[in-house]
Amino acid sequence: QVQLVESGGGLVQAGGSLRLSCVASGITFNLYAIDWYRQAPGKQRELVASISRVGSANYEDSVKGRFTISRDSAKKTAYLQMNSLKPEDTAVYYCKAEPLPWVPGGRYWGQGTQVTVSS
Repeated sequence: QVQLVESGGGLVQAGGSLRLSCVASGITFNLYAIDWYRQAPGKQRELVASISRVGSANYEDSVKGRFTISRDSAKKTAYLQMNSLKPEDTAVYYCKAEPLPWVPGGRYWGQGTQVTVSS
């Protein structure tokens, strides 16, 4: 079956860095764009960064210049490198695999990984 498994979250001080990983199984990775979302307590889930099948990246304004999204097709893994972390980055981070329109099966979400940034 399809699985997206995030890892790499944790507790870090403001100004620190973390690298999140999202390992996919059960899908043809190259047919999916990968998005990273986050959800803070009491807030809606928001899109943080996206990377297309060919590696084109987009970022939410508050993370531009601090976060970098990447993907390794051979490892079926997407990454979110987070630098200069701020307390407001504290959230559960989720990855999502978004298929090309003609790919059956729909989109898939991971279970999330907690990121906590202390001030």
